[in-house]
Amino acid sequence: MDLVEATAEDLDALVDRWHSLAESVESLDELNELVDTDTAAVVENGFREHLDDEAVTVYLVVHDDETIGYVTLREGHHPTRQYSHYLRIVDLYVDDGRRNRGHGTAVIERVKAMARERGCDHLKVACEWRNDDARRFYREADFRPKQVEYAQPLE
Repeated sequence: MDLVEATAEDLDALVDRWHSLAESVESLDELNELVDTDTAAVVENGFREHLDDEAVTVYLVVHDDETIGYVTLREGHHPTRQYSHYLRIVDLYVDDGRRNRGHGTAVIERVKAMARERGCDHLKVACEWRNDDARRFYREADFRPKQVEYAQPLE
């Protein structure tokens, strides 16, 4: 498994996978409901912004020369904390037919190595509270719950 830094040429593959990810979490909370707009254009613009942001890196997950997912990472700092330099996993997506084969775990291991190379002292990740599979995956990858995020729609 390799992580290959994404470029503008990879936008179609990224947009398609992001949309699959978004649809998979849509049923977990009403706040995840997608709108009836040209989401592909919006998502493509978002990925373009990521590709131009020095703090964000998007990688294709490649296995046997085939793209099977992507991971988006954001580097940041909390200068007042003992653990102050982090790498956040913003999105981690492995194609449906490729899950439960160790690819996600391999991505986490590679991201850990990258974080160490960058001088980071911890990793962060968040997932939907009701996404039991993701929560189990991150616990098994030795992440621990640290904080809870709350959301409230304003209607």
